[in-house]
Amino acid sequence: MRRPRVLFSLALVAGLLLPQHPDASPVPGVIAVGPGGATLGYLSKVAVEPQGSELTFVNGDELAHTVTAVDRDPDGKPLFSGNALPGTTSVIAGVDRLKAGSYDFVCSFHPNMAGTLLVQGGSGGVGAAKPRFQTPLKMPEVLTGSRITLTAEQADVPLLPGRPATTMYTFNGSWPGPTIRRPVGAKTTVTVVNKLPSAFGSISLHVHGDHHSSADDGRPDSDLVATGKAKTYTLGLKDGGKAERAAFSFYHDHRMDETGRNNWYGLNGMFITDDPKEKRLGLPTGAYDLPLTVADRSFDDASQLTDPFPTASDATSPTTPFTGPYAPPGDATAGTRTLVNGTFLPYQLTANRRYRVRLLNASNFSSYDFHFSDGRPMVQVGNGAALLSKPVTRTDVLLGPAERADVVVDFSNALGKNVVLESIARTDGSLTGIGSQSTPLMQFRVTKRAPQSAAVPAALVPLPALDIPTAPTMTWVLGLGANTGGTHWTVNGQPYEDGRTDAAITLGSTQRWAIVNASTITHYVHLHEEAWRTVTRNGQPPPAWEAGLQDTWRLDPGDVVEVAARVTDFTGPFLIHCHMLDHEDHGLMATFTVLKPGQQAPAHKHPTLLDLTSRYLCTVPKESRT
Repeated sequence: MRRPRVLFSLALVAGLLLPQHPDASPVPGVIAVGPGGATLGYLSKVAVEPQGSELTFVNGDELAHTVTAVDRDPDGKPLFSGNALPGTTSVIAGVDRLKAGSYDFVCSFHPNMAGTLLVQGGSGGVGAAKPRFQTPLKMPEVLTGSRITLTAEQADVPLLPGRPATTMYTFNGSWPGPTIRRPVGAKTTVTVVNKLPSAFGSISLHVHGDHHSSADDGRPDSDLVATGKAKTYTLGLKDGGKAERAAFSFYHDHRMDETGRNNWYGLNGMFITDDPKEKRLGLPTGAYDLPLTVADRSFDDASQLTDPFPTASDATSPTTPFTGPYAPPGDATAGTRTLVNGTFLPYQLTANRRYRVRLLNASNFSSYDFHFSDGRPMVQVGNGAALLSKPVTRTDVLLGPAERADVVVDFSNALGKNVVLESIARTDGSLTGIGSQSTPLMQFRVTKRAPQSAAVPAALVPLPALDIPTAPTMTWVLGLGANTGGTHWTVNGQPYEDGRTDAAITLGSTQRWAIVNASTITHYVHLHEEAWRTVTRNGQPPPAWEAGLQDTWRLDPGDVVEVAARVTDFTGPFLIHCHMLDHEDHGLMATFTVLKPGQQAPAHKHPTLLDLTSRYLCTVPKESRT
């Protein structure tokens, strides 16, 4: 049932256009959003307010939205913020305390929605504060042995400068968890011990981007690690009998229905593999190699994480539709503060030379467009799954959840300067894709002199030969399902269900898959098991930074991405899913099963791209998560 639109309609009918600005709100004291707001933006792009007055947010859309200031107070909180469920209104807290001036705002869930608040008045009031980089960047403990133990345990972790520690559920007492660093081709075992409180439930572990058996893939519903129990995962770090390519991956909990919650509370860490053969490339190493986990969280006044998730349970109902404010397609968990390696606004003492900066977006939902405050270029050498064949020079790098970028940054001309790594509003001009957060992330203080490293070579690591089929062998369509009971995300028309095979492929075959986003929301899709490469994006060759091996792709509404891989080594079930973790938990996941040649495949019809697109193209959604 649709929510009433009474307040929204009255707001539009009763108002008169303010003369101060041509885009000002038609109703004094109101910012409004109408149907299709995630694409069309706010109806009122500019709000003009007398100093000291309240500002109301009217949501006439079918998704939840917020009005959140880009500028922040000295503690890093947005200067003002208000959110509203579909068909409701809310007061935007903090506006009545502002001093006169201009303030940009966005929707936290859809940062492509943007506007400006003009506060008119005299002296006094609260204004924007410059970011305070008070805490040195932390580097997680590095584990290099062949037998790794990760103990899931409750711990108090210092995250906010000068504030009490935050209680989290961690691996080995830290967030992020320890960084596992191993040579390629070296067999590695990771034993997970679950010492979390019994109410937290079972967990699992997935090494994202690695090639390993189905039994070691961290299945979301089977082979779970119950409270008080342990499980050992074996990683050969090989592909086709040869050492895998060096990669910047990460590990995280993959428990069905609880993946978002478990990662929000801290069950993740970085996983790096090194190839000695790549030393010839001269990329920065040692203290000049900085792996960074970037993730947002929200805190209460006691510095504890807010809990936006339903009560956890080991019982699952994967095909049950979701209802209420947490239902798809508005399900989004976005934080108010973005942390780097578990610290809010850290700084790094830096030398005047090249650094290798590895960027991981470990957020549940938010995207970041990474950029340096002085516009200095980044030379991208890899995308996390492997090095590229050629470096690509960029001024900003857009990464969604689970995406990574491996870049080289030259600080040789910045001695004595402070350079800020920030996220800016998405720059590619997309009219339908979700936007990126606008926020400072960390500061590089270039205070030391050091010998310069070699320049990045013009050629890195060539792609392996692959005989790619001329047409897709399988099509996956991402959509939204709805019935009288509620909504859920779907892949090829069905929400995830444990034990169901959605596609069967043969070991040794070469697959070319088309992934289609027929929904109205951006998704970041992750493929397990193989070293996939991008063949086309929307019918065209992929951009240079997407032309290497990869495991996660951005699909804005209407996008079609084709990928290819040779299926090697392992049989059994593996997953395709969205890495916006609410989407995954709410059904946007499917299973493909690898079979031996000649093995009987489960009955399965391979729909055509045209069939699927016409059947599962969704309409504007009805409800949303705050």
